[in-house]
Amino acid sequence: MELRHLGRTGLRVSRIGLGTLTWGRDTDEGDAAEQLKAFWEAGGTLIDTADVYGDGAAEYLLGQLMEELVPRRDLVVATKSGSVPDPDRRFDGSRGHLLAALDASLERLGTDHVDLWQIHAFDPHTPVEETLQAMDIAVTSGRARYAGVSNFCGWQLARAATWQLAAPGVRTRLASTQMEYSLLQRGIEREVLPAALDLGIGVLPSSPLGRGVLTGKYRHTTPADSRGASEHLAPFVAPYLDETAGRVVDAVATAADGLATTALKVALAWVRDRPGVVAPIVGARTAQQLRAALSVESLTLPDEICRALDDVSAPVHRYPDQDWSTL
Repeated sequence: MELRHLGRTGLRVSRIGLGTLTWGRDTDEGDAAEQLKAFWEAGGTLIDTADVYGDGAAEYLLGQLMEELVPRRDLVVATKSGSVPDPDRRFDGSRGHLLAALDASLERLGTDHVDLWQIHAFDPHTPVEETLQAMDIAVTSGRARYAGVSNFCGWQLARAATWQLAAPGVRTRLASTQMEYSLLQRGIEREVLPAALDLGIGVLPSSPLGRGVLTGKYRHTTPADSRGASEHLAPFVAPYLDETAGRVVDAVATAADGLATTALKVALAWVRDRPGVVAPIVGARTAQQLRAALSVESLTLPDEICRALDDVSAPVHRYPDQDWSTL
């Protein structure tokens, strides 16, 4: 698999990443092992997890598999800290919480460092300088090799990145930002993506298949074994089952028919090759689904197909994002 630099850093990662959101909960050890082995054998390196996935079970399971199945040195392990199970405060970006959470992640993963440590979300109750200091401490202490953020809006990302760049060699440069991005969710193109491109931050799209909807599996019905039929994941899929999304899914299916390929591969190739994108994070239910996604390596969409998909999925960006001099 082709490798890409993560932002303006020396770290290179596979241009498709493996997500572990359901590991230890909906994905058991056997299925996770199959997925990891298939990913590794395909040349994949970037595997993404978080301390809250499965209440820590995803990290623990990954740690077990790195010890028994795939060499730790062959993987770029990325985890996230900052989410907390508190209905009154969903995120805790305090230095104390973040560093304690990182130490707990390292213990579950069975490793002395992660390759990429990401702040899971912006905490409005903690000074951003304090949150970023935790990042600096993690890197200087060797617990993390690189650092990034997740779910930061445009101004939050720009503020954090410029603060870090203000003291080069002292503060840790942001390597990445992980955001939802697909043909059904192009909101980051408004401000986040331009900021990332300008500041040299690599984008790691989550849910690049529109939470599974872009595969076309929900066009006519909801498969009984799908996330859309799952009691706790159905609300996650539901926002992308409306009429507007349906038009985009139909266009993807039409493009796939014309290229003699699958809707999954068309949707994934589109987001993989967008400007600023380093590696979409794919979360599969089975190893078979993962192998189908990994087969996108051989596909590059023709320009006319990209333009057609751009047009049918275009978000409404007017003032002040587009030229308003004639308004």
